[in-house]
Amino acid sequence: MLSMRKISCHRFSTLIDSLSPNLEKTIPRRKPSTRILSSSLPLPHRTIPRLQGQDLDFVNVTRSHLIHAHWEKLHPLLPTLTRYRVQHILLKLRKDHVLSFKFYDWVRKHKPTSHTLETHSILLHILTKNRKFRISESILRNILNSGSIDLPSKLFEALLYSYRLCDSSPSVFDSLFKTFAHMKKLRNATDTFCRMKEYGFFPTVESCNAYLSSLLELQRADIVLAFYREMRRDCISPNVYTLNMVICAYCKLGELQKAAEMLEKMKDMGLSPNVVSFNTLISGYCNKGLHGLAMKIYSFMERNEVRPNVVTFNTLINGFCKDRKLHEANRIFTEMKASNVAPNTVTYNTLINGYSQVGNCEMGNRLYEEMARNEVKADILTYNALILGLCKDGKTKKAAYLVKELDKENLVPNASTFSALIAGQCTRKNSERAFLIYKSMIRSGCIPNEHTFQMLISAFCKNEDFDGAVQVLRDMLDRVITPDSSILSELYGGLCNCGRNRLALMLLSEMEARHLLPEGFDKENITIIHPENETNN
Repeated sequence: MLSMRKISCHRFSTLIDSLSPNLEKTIPRRKPSTRILSSSLPLPHRTIPRLQGQDLDFVNVTRSHLIHAHWEKLHPLLPTLTRYRVQHILLKLRKDHVLSFKFYDWVRKHKPTSHTLETHSILLHILTKNRKFRISESILRNILNSGSIDLPSKLFEALLYSYRLCDSSPSVFDSLFKTFAHMKKLRNATDTFCRMKEYGFFPTVESCNAYLSSLLELQRADIVLAFYREMRRDCISPNVYTLNMVICAYCKLGELQKAAEMLEKMKDMGLSPNVVSFNTLISGYCNKGLHGLAMKIYSFMERNEVRPNVVTFNTLINGFCKDRKLHEANRIFTEMKASNVAPNTVTYNTLINGYSQVGNCEMGNRLYEEMARNEVKADILTYNALILGLCKDGKTKKAAYLVKELDKENLVPNASTFSALIAGQCTRKNSERAFLIYKSMIRSGCIPNEHTFQMLISAFCKNEDFDGAVQVLRDMLDRVITPDSSILSELYGGLCNCGRNRLALMLLSEMEARHLLPEGFDKENITIIHPENETNN
């Protein structure tokens, strides 16, 4: 019978292969071996030849110099310091992890060729047994950054074969697993996890959390859930941080009911949800526009005696602002201040941007003044939101004045700043001015997005300046951005209506050749008023 742990690990390893084509492939996958239920593979053991003659004398003399801190006496011994001798010296010093590391580091500086995978392994055993995990992880990083493709696999083998020789502890493999996780070498981490289990070693929950965290950063919520199930099968007890990441994974996958159930299960597992647990679920509901459920979780926090923090309020305010429910957002803002939770830059930026999106620059300005009174520092996002509000309200001169204020605040305009200014000019149907700002944007090294390009094209078309519209479209295509079907229809129809059919068809051919023709575009359904007046273009 196959071990159930072994089978589940193989399934998890297969999931990594099938779902993660973009993760690094630094080592070949190992074929799963079979073993009897509840048994582990016996630990292999590799010895090194016993010291004799000159080697024995050399090691004893060197050890004596090290114990008495006679470092200057070691320099004459360098020419005859072999890898074999370094291994034995480290083994002699293994009960003194401080001296072991000092000697290891001395060899690294003065004769690095005397270090091998075996000498690195011996030191790692010494350090992890003495719980010096930070130093051991630093050494592991240095080893793994050497770039050798098969090194991760060889390193595990070296640690395995020297395990009994160094009278080591399972912490050495846990440290290796955690280092791979922190370095986001997820295939190597997975392989280490599976191989550890073959020999009866299991990582700590802290190391598992490091692995889960890296998976979330790489947007692999599916694998987070698979690994969590693997942890439960292996009886690795999760903590609150583990379950918070599981809740986050469910939210990212849109499985909000399961995320809520996980919050409930925490108590059954003897764990108390913390503010991050609630904030994660609130964020999940807000991202889906389920504000009622988000508010229920917010109320549930109080019943569980968990005090909401600035992230809680910011998440709720952002959710309401995204749906333009500014009255509700302002109510949460008032409640935030009543709860003695100080609004930060993110809070104000979210509200100012919310009001700016609906053209209420007056309310945005009031919030900006409140920011200043409360000594909350404004950033470029604050100014961008204010500029956008002014531009949407047609107050482009005031917006330009705010741009000049950026220099005084040591802030640099970014793509959003220029986009807001362009939007203002487009609102005023001043396509030429919008185009000048667009050119300044390019010179400043800011990259326009799809929305900026389409605003410009539409503004030019409305002013019947089709040369300008075509120029912007060509810039857009050069950046490999596909235009919206409606914008292209507006330009195509405009060109044909003024008799420039040949240019219109040539543009379509270019876009089709470059696979940038938008889906749903149908030139046959565009009304052409004067197709017979085609001019040579």
